[in-house]
Amino acid sequence: MAAGTGAIDVGAALRDLRRRADLSQREMAERSGVPKSTLARIEAGQGCEPAFRTVERLVRAAGGELALRLPGDPRSTASGGSPSLPDDEARDDEARDEAGRRYPAHLDVRRVRTLRDWPGAWWVHSYTLPERLWPVRVPELTYDLDRARRDERRWRNRTRAQVRFRRASEGLPATSWRLLAEVPGAGPVGELRAHERSVDLLLGEELGDQRELVLESVVVAPGLRALGIGRQLIGLLGREMALAGIRTAHAIAEFGNVEFLLACGFELQASRPSALTLEV
Repeated sequence: MAAGTGAIDVGAALRDLRRRADLSQREMAERSGVPKSTLARIEAGQGCEPAFRTVERLVRAAGGELALRLPGDPRSTASGGSPSLPDDEARDDEARDEAGRRYPAHLDVRRVRTLRDWPGAWWVHSYTLPERLWPVRVPELTYDLDRARRDERRWRNRTRAQVRFRRASEGLPATSWRLLAEVPGAGPVGELRAHERSVDLLLGEELGDQRELVLESVVVAPGLRALGIGRQLIGLLGREMALAGIRTAHAIAEFGNVEFLLACGFELQASRPSALTLEV
């Protein structure tokens, strides 16, 4: 946190920091030595302004950094040992349960838009029935109690926000295509490979040096295959093809990946059920 010219909502800042550190109020209080009741009052904005030393202990307990900065001075004096934490998905800190209580900040409360958003319906067979027969009303809000699930969801959200796409050419011949999905500081999380071929040579006719692509593979890191990275790589392929004046890409689907390629704009060839074509 940094002290600037505007007032700081200390309670909101501590809730956000605690959420990112995945700590309950009890855990943060135990780490800092600050009573849980004091932490609860600070986060709720009740009572007097907390002492600087109290805030410092709480911030450090969550792995955060407290910085003091004068207006216009780029230098800062920091208390704490770890770098500032990256932004995660936004959450509604004012969300309340049916009893009017604020949800624990570290649980990442989110809205239930489809049944897939609600952990309670992922494995319950009853929710394949018509809605009027569901055994329990689907809640408006949900969260993951399991810490490992919260960590995985945050990792996926950070990856989705940070991933960048580019065409790599280092060490490759001009007829080889390699498109990368990368996360800064973590390296590649997805890759597409393709190569060019000459339609003239393939058909043995003079067609004006027509070229086309053959899609070799689209690979995405485990755990990230539902983030749309593969589809974005195909989208980048189409844009790069248009820039290069190449209109057609062919692919042979394996292991049931026909649906993926169809969703990316490929069309089935009538003569071969596993062969697909992309026209740009």
